[in-house]
Amino acid sequence: MPHLFGFHHDKREKADKKSQKDESKNEATTSTADKPEVISVPAPVAIAQGSASPAPDKGSPAGASTGPVYVAPSQSVPASTSSTPSVPPNQVNPLTGLPVRSLKGRYKLDDFTILRTLGTGSFGRVHLVRSVHNQRFYAIKVLKKAHVVKMKQVEHANNEHQVLSMVRHPFLVNLWGTFQDPTFLYLVMDFVPGGELFTLLRHSRRFPAQVAKFYISEVALAIDFLHKHNIVYRDLKPENILIAADGHLKLIDFGFAKITAQSNGMCWTLCGTPDYLAPEIIRARGYNSSVDWWSVGVLLFEMLAGYPPFYTEDNNPIKLYEKILAGHVQYPSFFEAGAKDLLKSLLTADLSKRFGNLARGSRDIFSHMWFAEIDWDCLYRKEIPAPYVPPVSIQGDASQFEKYPEIDLAEYHRPDAPDEFPGLFPDF
Repeated sequence: MPHLFGFHHDKREKADKKSQKDESKNEATTSTADKPEVISVPAPVAIAQGSASPAPDKGSPAGASTGPVYVAPSQSVPASTSSTPSVPPNQVNPLTGLPVRSLKGRYKLDDFTILRTLGTGSFGRVHLVRSVHNQRFYAIKVLKKAHVVKMKQVEHANNEHQVLSMVRHPFLVNLWGTFQDPTFLYLVMDFVPGGELFTLLRHSRRFPAQVAKFYISEVALAIDFLHKHNIVYRDLKPENILIAADGHLKLIDFGFAKITAQSNGMCWTLCGTPDYLAPEIIRARGYNSSVDWWSVGVLLFEMLAGYPPFYTEDNNPIKLYEKILAGHVQYPSFFEAGAKDLLKSLLTADLSKRFGNLARGSRDIFSHMWFAEIDWDCLYRKEIPAPYVPPVSIQGDASQFEKYPEIDLAEYHRPDAPDEFPGLFPDF
């Protein structure tokens, strides 16, 4: 289950990273006929010369490479299972420049039929639901107020609502509305049926270079969009990336996202997932949005190798932090030269050298030679076929998610209970 703001799971902790590393090394020396692959390299696409970059507010970089690029195939991409919420903007956030959609109180629990649990955590659950009005499927995240307050996560809960009420991007999950009752907070979001990228990666052991390139390119567009609007994501990892029905990605879980006062504004909170923390976060000396580009490097390494660059055999966080601060990365011999060059420019503790933090900003990343064949316009429009399409058969198919024990739904129907935390969540 994704870590949907506080929805921690121990998949990463339980994973035997030494075993993953050994398997990946063995895999590199095994013939392709002996290698079971869950996904394979996408079919070749036509090559043409560069195209115009999309407008900056689309989240695509200016100054992308004008060398050979992927060109959109003639066949159309399957339509997404959901569309963008049709809520007119009523104001613009001065820090992000994005319109703020009024989503407060748009629904009530009786508007939905709860079908099954998609995930659980310390603060509540995520449910697959179906609207009794339009019969569409959604995911509802339910947070218990008492647990949010006890864990001192009120600011993070409100931040998630604030960010999701503004962002609209092909590779970010949509928030349709929020509501609350005396006991719980509810966020109504897209149901993304393909499951976690984490699960696909573990089943595949590691991704072929072209597959990793496709996925990291979509992630990079999403991160760049957030940064262009002064939002630092701060929790990138494969558990927080879902696969849509068409095979394209959706970034989820904005509980740690932070709106800064200016571009590259400073943050101070120690938050995120240990494997993906940048060294400046661990040092607690303040950091900016470039921590997300460090995490992009960690994600790319993990997709290519099958294990993160700073793994520890005993999952000891102190040892992990020491490795991150030491900064020594051992690159497998099967890494492409271009991928290795890009990773060295992302996984550097020296902020004067880290791509994404230099004078050209994200242009250094998008124009890197390893991305030379990517047409960023076509990718943004989802016109490049995904390398893997999840086996979902019908609308509302949740077979790609783990099964969890269900709860007595009567717990959610206590409208007369006293609200112990009035005023703490004014926007829900």
